[in-house]
Amino acid sequence: MIEAKKLAYADMIRNVGDPSFHAVPVAELLSKEYAARRARLIDPAHANAGVAAGILPRRGGDTTYLSVVDRDGNIASLIQSLFLSFGSGVLVEGVGFHLQNRAAMFEMDSAHPNALAPRKRPSHTIIPGFMEKDNIHIGFGIMGGYNQAQAHAQFVSNLVDHNMNIQAALEAPRFTKLTFGGCDVMIENRVPRDVRDELTEKGHRLDVLGDYSSVMGGGQVVLHDASAKVNYGASSPRKDGAAVPEPPPYFQERSVRRKK
Repeated sequence: MIEAKKLAYADMIRNVGDPSFHAVPVAELLSKEYAARRARLIDPAHANAGVAAGILPRRGGDTTYLSVVDRDGNIASLIQSLFLSFGSGVLVEGVGFHLQNRAAMFEMDSAHPNALAPRKRPSHTIIPGFMEKDNIHIGFGIMGGYNQAQAHAQFVSNLVDHNMNIQAALEAPRFTKLTFGGCDVMIENRVPRDVRDELTEKGHRLDVLGDYSSVMGGGQVVLHDASAKVNYGASSPRKDGAAVPEPPPYFQERSVRRKK
């Protein structure tokens, strides 16, 4: 997964920009054929220090995450971010909120698809997620800049490949790589020592972090089981947040009676 991330991010940096200004090759990037071609570049025994973007077939022409599910199974998945500390540092007078500084993610190369231009949105990492299969419907999000897509992939893998529940999938130890070259990778120390030693032998340079590192991103998840008509919530211990259920009507009625 570490090596696959390097390939994916090399493609993202090279090809992704505001679709209003640039024809982002979404179908090509997501095609099984292209993925298989890129996957063949992965050497399971050695870490690759220099990963370049692939050649695609061209077509013509500081963050808060919230997920909510109601009793009918409607799910909202929302992420809001100023980007970095206090965003732009500019406070809107009389209103009390800061302006974001996502424009910092533009490229200054005019030939790049993510080049700075008026009325253009920069490439960014705001990716509130949904997933579903049969009667299971999930709204989820994990924060942390370039960590987001990596954390999402690991969370989905924990659910789909390892049959974890949503809380276990959020809590499971993770790794992340916030640079685009080299063999450095950050990893939580709950990953077993023998696994970390094996990664080191393959050439990865591990920066071992604490049990639940905030660098790996806090996250929230809600799940609706349409067959059982039951909702579930989960919250990551890496950041402030909580899974908050709606109180049963009994408690609400008692509260109203007490107020009277």
